[in-house]
Amino acid sequence: MFGKVNSSYLLGIDSLKVDIEVDISNQGMPQFSIVGLVENSVKESRERVRSALKNLGYNLFGKPIVINLAPADFRKEGTHFDLGIAIGLLIAAGYIDNKEVEDTVILGELSLDGKLRSVAGVLPIVEYSKKNGFKNVILPSGNLKEALFIDNINIYHSDNLQDIIHHLKNEKLLIPHRSDMEIVDSYDIEYEHDFEDVKGQFAGCRAIEIAAAGRHNIIMIGSPGSGKTMMAKRVPSILPPLTFNESLETTKIHSIAGLLRRQNDLVCTRPFISPHHTASNVAIIGGGSKATPGQVSIANAGVLFLDEMLEFDKNVLEVLRQPLEDREVTIARAGRTVTYPANFMLIGAMNPCPCGYYGDSSKECICSRTVIDRYRAKLSGPLLDRIDMHIHISSVAHDDLISLNKGENSKTIRERVMKAHELQIARFVDSNINFNSDMGEKDIKKFCKLTTEAEDILYKALKSYNLSARAYSKVIKTARTIADISGDMDIGKTHILESLQYRFNDAN
Repeated sequence: MFGKVNSSYLLGIDSLKVDIEVDISNQGMPQFSIVGLVENSVKESRERVRSALKNLGYNLFGKPIVINLAPADFRKEGTHFDLGIAIGLLIAAGYIDNKEVEDTVILGELSLDGKLRSVAGVLPIVEYSKKNGFKNVILPSGNLKEALFIDNINIYHSDNLQDIIHHLKNEKLLIPHRSDMEIVDSYDIEYEHDFEDVKGQFAGCRAIEIAAAGRHNIIMIGSPGSGKTMMAKRVPSILPPLTFNESLETTKIHSIAGLLRRQNDLVCTRPFISPHHTASNVAIIGGGSKATPGQVSIANAGVLFLDEMLEFDKNVLEVLRQPLEDREVTIARAGRTVTYPANFMLIGAMNPCPCGYYGDSSKECICSRTVIDRYRAKLSGPLLDRIDMHIHISSVAHDDLISLNKGENSKTIRERVMKAHELQIARFVDSNINFNSDMGEKDIKKFCKLTTEAEDILYKALKSYNLSARAYSKVIKTARTIADISGDMDIGKTHILESLQYRFNDAN
């Protein structure tokens, strides 16, 4: 007797079709084996499925059973095959008609008593199911909300195996759920932090606004307590809202990372990820035995904030080079290679020296030049070259600090950022580019027209400061954003001068 169930397997943020094939033979000694290049987490399904079915009164295990997860040319892991294996066994045993699952994808983890547990990665699997013509998905109730982010497909759910069996036997049908695409518009976004709390730091706030408008990477260098972290935490409140495609892509990454089982919502605000400085390469970039996404991917479409940047291990900082350049990260492991988006805005904050007061006007630095150079050596030239803007943050003046006057609020700043972003949307309407920072060399030549004065200044800076080709491009892209904020079509002298200021303002 033979049964087949449709399931799926995650490869990065995409999915592959997996057929769960079940054969129950009438001859031979009782055995229960799972083949198809499966890892231990899948092999353990035998015990979960066996106990769940026995506790529901289905004893099918007195005959030889072979389960194949096809195709068998790539490794499969995870617990989400449990429910499909159980249904496949019931089909092969004659309890359920195979026609009931022909256009259905089934996934979920089983408890020993037949309860269903939610699993990670449901969103990309449901999206894959819809694109490949499946009409239905059956999954645990705990995954219903994220599954409903995909429209035009029927979602059936329950918190126990018995209900699924009754449904497939047409004894007690489950109610199908379909997505309400207006769910994204129903969110009323409120930000915890607002720029009106930032006193003084006008130059710093200006630089942050430019960075947000063009999604440029920025590093802030300043003494302790100068407001670097405070400003960084308020960046999401001035960023343009997520588009639905950005939201869906980021939510898929969070689903794969298992974060949706806690937040259980569509990611509708740009992520703000701030890893601790003890984080490892794998935690930042991703990897491990399951090639799971790291912090750079979880921060996709949002902000990756490295507070006390020079306290991170130098190797951790160096692995950021590739995702900063390519906007994605590829993780290679034995038997699989996956690619995750990593299109984030990097914000770094660091002290100018170990004591923190080099260049500070209010307190004397106690570090020698040798100590300072050794401290800053963690931040290599190639990594600095990939960061568009470098800004020195001075200590706040006492008069500003004790003043009762509020700073400019996030809503006002966001309005200017949005106007600049709307210009970018119109400019890049026929491309996959969303922000000025995403431009390639061809795009720079096409969209970044400099006035004669601006060209002369940039040429002199290129010769005087020996700018690399990458730094040269980043100066132009930042100047393009400054011009957008001003509403100017061409990049002029003032735009280039301000942009150059953000390449050399490091308090040396």
